[in-house]
Amino acid sequence: MALKGGLRLPVGMSDAFPYGCHLLPESIAEAMDYDEKTKTRRPMTDKVTGQRVWQCRVSDMDPALEGRSREVVVKILSDSRPVPPGRGLFEAVEFDGLVVTPYVDNGRCNGQGRCNARMAYSLRATGIKAARPAAGKDAA
Repeated sequence: MALKGGLRLPVGMSDAFPYGCHLLPESIAEAMDYDEKTKTRRPMTDKVTGQRVWQCRVSDMDPALEGRSREVVVKILSDSRPVPPGRGLFEAVEFDGLVVTPYVDNGRCNGQGRCNARMAYSLRATGIKAARPAAGKDAA
C-alpha cells in the first residue's frame, strides 16, 4: 500500500515535547529543496498541501537528553514567513497542527555488511505560538 505524501500522524505538544521546547534565536528560515540533476536549490513546497515550507530549530527540554543533542527541526507550513511569538531569546513555544511523519533513515547504510538503518521521524506544524504557562503556577 502506498501512502501519498507519507503518513502524517497528529501528535499533541505534550507527547512530542513533554517538558516543552524553546525556539533557538534567528532559526526560522525557508526550507529548500535540492535538485540532484540541475544541482540547484529552490524553495520547498509541501507535497500534500502545496504550501511553502519554513523550518525552525527548537531545543527539547527533556532532562533525559542530558549529554545528547537537544536540537530538533520543526517544519512549518505557511504561505508567509512565520513570526516568532515574542522577542525573548530561547522563548518557550508551542506548535499548532503538529504532525509526525515516520521514515527509515538509511544514511548509515554503505553497502558493506549489515545496514545500520534506523527509524526516524520529522515534525511538521501549521503554526507557532508562545507556550502557555505551566499548569499549577499561580499568577498571585
